[in-house]
Amino acid sequence: MRSLCLLVLLLMLLDCCLCQFPRPCATSEGLRTKECCPVWEGDGSACGALSGRGFCTEVEVSDEPHGPQYPHSGIDDRERWPTAFFNRTCRCAGNYGGFNCGECRFGYWGANCAEYRESVRRNILTLSTAEQQKFISYLNLAKNTISRDYVISTGTRAQMGVNGENPMFSDISTYDLFVWMHYYVSIDAFLGGPGNVWRDIDFAHESAAFLPWHRVFLLNWENEIRKLTGDFNFTIPYWDWRNAQSCEVCTDALMGGRNALNPNLISPASVFSSWKVICTQPEEYNSREALCNSTGEGPLLRNPGNHDTNRVQRLPTSADVEFAVSLSQYETGAMDRFSNMSFRNVLEGFASPMSGMAVPGQSTMHNSLHVFMNGTMSSVQGSANDPVFLLHHAFIDSIYERWLRTHQPPRSNYPQANAPIGHNDDVYLPLQAQQIWQWLLGAGLFGAVLAVLIVSVFIVARRKMKHGQRKKRASSFGERQPLLQSSSEEGSSSYQTHL
Repeated sequence: MRSLCLLVLLLMLLDCCLCQFPRPCATSEGLRTKECCPVWEGDGSACGALSGRGFCTEVEVSDEPHGPQYPHSGIDDRERWPTAFFNRTCRCAGNYGGFNCGECRFGYWGANCAEYRESVRRNILTLSTAEQQKFISYLNLAKNTISRDYVISTGTRAQMGVNGENPMFSDISTYDLFVWMHYYVSIDAFLGGPGNVWRDIDFAHESAAFLPWHRVFLLNWENEIRKLTGDFNFTIPYWDWRNAQSCEVCTDALMGGRNALNPNLISPASVFSSWKVICTQPEEYNSREALCNSTGEGPLLRNPGNHDTNRVQRLPTSADVEFAVSLSQYETGAMDRFSNMSFRNVLEGFASPMSGMAVPGQSTMHNSLHVFMNGTMSSVQGSANDPVFLLHHAFIDSIYERWLRTHQPPRSNYPQANAPIGHNDDVYLPLQAQQIWQWLLGAGLFGAVLAVLIVSVFIVARRKMKHGQRKKRASSFGERQPLLQSSSEEGSSSYQTHL
């Protein structure tokens, strides 16, 4: 399989978005004022205003109704994100980005962010031994290096006090920052009191935002590793699992083989055998009405193939992928896990890749790989602990891109309202783009409204440009061409970093 070309630009969502809570804002003062407009060191002004990089302004939140799956209001910190924490954030101009407008938007480089570049993702099985080893070493470095710019929240906004007098934030490694984000968007809503939760809520799964959210997630993860290593040509490789009979990447040379003494563990010959997982005990957190605080909770677990075969009978085939890509509707019906003939629901794995109909109790496509791994990957909230997650989702993203190029869907294909909470277009949610349609239309957005929030004070990149001419469709995976340009509304060329 040839390489998948990513127009990094496609992000417009800025690396800041992969942020969590920016360190400068995770203070009593930040919580009291509800403002996160950090100073850019380049000129000593908030949001780099003196250099024309951006300015501090009010957060705008959509009032479009969400679906009936979540009947509460004003209970969860993620509702009307990020207003539980901040009402004012940086809006960056031009190609500038970051939580203080001190960086470049994805796809742009140079002192003035004027240089545009493409990036390429490749099949991990086709990389040279040296390239494979470099990828693994980068992941291990990220796992063992505290994030310079971001921290995580270890408590709810209410637990931090009316005026933020009890800020609850913690350091976290660059790798675990993303594990925590994936956990945070998927957690149950605390309704008040230990064990009192609402379970039918997820800001990144089981509805329309699944594909664009994970696209933004991967791109930001990729970018943060670039910043850490100084290797700005780095891209996440993918694993093409079509027709696989086993976990082809589960070898000591790659993501870790099976431990000969305990099949649930990683071989000691792999660096991943020493990794400690975080955020894998949701019932424990619920019982204490507490958030995961990133404490190590044991070794990485994986036992591929020894899963519940009643739930997953086989791994996805090429025919399954072809059927999914042939579906013309991105989302249908109630826009949840029961949707029929929905490309998103089939690819996510709640519907059959042969009939398109929802199949309760079965896991197909994306979901089947998670279940097949039979360990840490099998739990939604903790699945990103396993580095196989990256390879898997990079391939899911390539299928998503193929569908976009094949159908070139109109904006109306993405729900404006009444999707489950957090999945409407034009919303802010942890690590998601505002006007999420821009991501559906191709993470390759050459200029689009981008509002990316990151799980607790994330950046929302918001940018509007004139309709751009779309790139030629690709008929197969991995063609060396940029992702689609997005169509977008007329409007301001600036975007806001709503943390």
